[in-house]
Amino acid sequence: MSKKVYLISLGCARNLVDSEKILGSIEKNGFLISEEADGADVAVVNTCAFIEEATSESIDVILGLIRLKEEGKVGHIVVCGCLPERYGSGADAGLKEVDAFLDIRQRDKVAEVVTRLGAKDGVIDDIGGPVFISGRRHRLTPPHYTYIKISEGCGNKCSYCVINKIKGEHRSRTIESILEEAEGLKSGGALKEINIVGQDTSLYGDDIYGQRRLDELLERLAEGKFAEWIRVLYMHPAHISDSVLDVMARHRAICEYVDLPLQHINDRILSRMNRKTSKRDIVSLIGKIRSRMPAGAIRTSFIVGFPGETDEEFKELLDFVRDMRFERLGLFRYSKEAGTAASRMDGQIPDKVKSDRFDAIMSLQRDIARGVNERFLGKEIEVIVDEKVEGEEGRFIGRTRFDAPEVDGEAHLRSKSARVGDILKAEVTDTYEYDLVAEES
Repeated sequence: MSKKVYLISLGCARNLVDSEKILGSIEKNGFLISEEADGADVAVVNTCAFIEEATSESIDVILGLIRLKEEGKVGHIVVCGCLPERYGSGADAGLKEVDAFLDIRQRDKVAEVVTRLGAKDGVIDDIGGPVFISGRRHRLTPPHYTYIKISEGCGNKCSYCVINKIKGEHRSRTIESILEEAEGLKSGGALKEINIVGQDTSLYGDDIYGQRRLDELLERLAEGKFAEWIRVLYMHPAHISDSVLDVMARHRAICEYVDLPLQHINDRILSRMNRKTSKRDIVSLIGKIRSRMPAGAIRTSFIVGFPGETDEEFKELLDFVRDMRFERLGLFRYSKEAGTAASRMDGQIPDKVKSDRFDAIMSLQRDIARGVNERFLGKEIEVIVDEKVEGEEGRFIGRTRFDAPEVDGEAHLRSKSARVGDILKAEVTDTYEYDLVAEES
């Protein structure tokens, strides 16, 4: 009888893509995918260790699986991805019941490890693999939307971030390999939305082509009609070119959605963060985006409580958020991560101050988001239908072109004929702080 394998994917959409390819490899090798941990021969955790909170979540999940193993409900445990990569041999401290730890370059060997678990010669050591996992994908997203990862690693070396240490330097896939993957994902017939991901998608191509070629990649994806909606995520403000904005504005298939993590606006803090940009450059870029895509949405993120952030510098950030009125905004309290330059900086901010600053910006952004949504009231918009509300006839949950899966707001849709995966026109009848209420036109 084939082994049953259960997989938990933690962290970001980039990890999700890897998890889908791990499961694809497991299926290709003749194993069964289990929907539950209880009863699985092997449980696999694709971990995240980006910040302390993510590391804690990964460890909690592993401990939960260890309890199941001790109860005889799980046979073996494999931990892969960012946690083993970041902590190396220290990852197994207190986790002796885990049968195998596989780092970033060993993720494509999960199926091989599953095969060997329980065999007399055990799990092999020092198994390396390629930067990118290739092959089939076992989709974990609904059939109508997916993610395509175009690069791995990051060359920005922001002072607060461990991604470069975990994932290594920025490495791009070829345009041909990306288009081939898009064609394969499209072949199922249900795909409506592709979300392009990477640590810094705006740097795409710089390493393998000697120049950035995100503009060409987006052009070819749009012209290839792989999906009705194409969304690009995680663009660094220092690397977005005018040509990328022009392509986004020109093609109907590319969502007018610019994911632009800014992290701060004060020049001194930006310098300490090693963001390689300035307030002047950021304001200019926002002006370009809004002139080319006046009906579009900018999603950004900021960090409050970075070491040395003064009250005046925080107020500058708060005023900037008030003035720019970003359509979408994520906010993080600075997390002191071992091994980063920022962790060694003076002026570490007390948690209470971080929380107060976090609350101040989120309170402001709630009012801004409410005002942004009120602009849609009475207007007709496009909605992609993500799910049906169980037990409520004619009720669905969807998103607009200005909302990425999992991270942005929802559209609560009333429709007599909608199906999951449909893209349809709907009139906005009510608004909330972050969500819309709409009825199919």
